[in-house]
Amino acid sequence: MPFIGNQPALSYTSFAKQDFTTSATTSYTLDNPVANANELALFVNFVRQEPTTAYSASGTSLTLTSATSASDDMYCVFLGKAVQTVNPPNGSVGLSQLSATGTKDATTFLRGDNTFASAGGTNTPAFLANLSGDQTISDSSYTKLTMNTEIFDDGGCFDSSSNYRFTPTTAGKYYVYVKGRYISQADYDNNVFNIFKNGSNYAEARNTNRYYDTCFIGVIIDFNGSSDYVEAYTQHTSGANEDIQGGTTHQARSEFGAFKIIQ
Repeated sequence: MPFIGNQPALSYTSFAKQDFTTSATTSYTLDNPVANANELALFVNFVRQEPTTAYSASGTSLTLTSATSASDDMYCVFLGKAVQTVNPPNGSVGLSQLSATGTKDATTFLRGDNTFASAGGTNTPAFLANLSGDQTISDSSYTKLTMNTEIFDDGGCFDSSSNYRFTPTTAGKYYVYVKGRYISQADYDNNVFNIFKNGSNYAEARNTNRYYDTCFIGVIIDFNGSSDYVEAYTQHTSGANEDIQGGTTHQARSEFGAFKIIQ
């Protein structure tokens, strides 16, 4: 019948008993596995035997110190099956018993949605690079910015020597940005800064500027951690050829950077 109050901490079952067909042997098979001899009471000819002295047990194997005969009466009672706790005992549950998805190790934690996630603590992989010198931009065409001066690259995911692209090896969301400074040859030229993902225009920022105006674009991009990559591009859409200003100072240099967002 129903009851009022907290659920009992313990539930009970009957002791399990096993009768053996004896013979001239010391080895028998148990119906239920046990951890050791103390988890069962063994009786031979109705006399209780002393655990670990008269017999040993492990798993479903029961081993007697002295062999029985076919005329002996032998049975055991499984003491370990008498009480069942609602909660598992301390130390009995490990990573292999958990059904959560994800990587189970010392660097992850179990979230409420039953998945393992990184504890975070860093924004890596991350990088920052800039142009070492001015780069000429032709009219109307997309031009990749040769960000060839690596300021830092935590994770080794940016190529500053050939393709000037960022290919993070850790999946997740990243903040990616490009800042550039045009050296305009004429007033009110249309200049565009672009972030290309996997070879296609992903995002852009456009301004109609005067001499030495700065353009900035920053977006959050989801990377697969293997093949996804981004590059910095620009497009000069009208007027004469222009230069993107390079250099080493923050005021002058054109930059390309990214970092992983801690989640």
